[in-house]
Amino acid sequence: MILGTVINTVTVIAGSTVGLVLGNRFPERLQKIAIQSVGLFTLTVGLKMAFGARDIKESIIVLISLAFGGIIGELLDIESFLERLGDALKKRTSSNAATFTQGFMAASLLFCVGPMAITGAIEDGIKGTYNILLTKSIMDGISSVVLSASLGIGVIFSSLTVLGYQGILTVLASILGNVLPESSVNCITVAGGLMIIGIGINLLGIGKIKVGNLLPGLLIGGVLGAIL
Repeated sequence: MILGTVINTVTVIAGSTVGLVLGNRFPERLQKIAIQSVGLFTLTVGLKMAFGARDIKESIIVLISLAFGGIIGELLDIESFLERLGDALKKRTSSNAATFTQGFMAASLLFCVGPMAITGAIEDGIKGTYNILLTKSIMDGISSVVLSASLGIGVIFSSLTVLGYQGILTVLASILGNVLPESSVNCITVAGGLMIIGIGINLLGIGKIKVGNLLPGLLIGGVLGAIL
């Protein structure tokens, strides 16, 4: 039932392992340009997704979703929870890597915030096919090589996030069926694209956007897209 997610998880682990091996052989300047490349690629993917609103109504829904989602996320302090989770994994693995939590958070958000994680899991759950997740697996595998080479072992633990998040979505989709209308998926896609732009900005070191605190915006966007 969750074969697509399992494949995705394996590619993240494999890519991260390759990146860790290469990372020890990469001088800092090469690691820097590699992470900048992923940052630019992430920005490009996010921009393409963010311009997917079909009309002004969907654009307004996304704006409202991110604004209120960000407020909720800030009150719940989701970003800090993700950081604590990364720190806990760091202690559990006795890792001394200074970038462990950064790598875990950046990879987890990058691999899970995008619409391919949602639509791919739904396709896997409803149709039993995993074409979307297979494409996503290739993208995530390549990204995990670069991320782990630059940010270290924390990236490999994002595979747990991928497995849990997409696995749950796949099971729910198989139970509930195709209940998400097109407008909901579209609003989630645009909101997710804007969040991915934020991840790209963080990876490039341009600023520090608390993307984790924006996550409730995905749920709000899906709900508003269905009822409005």
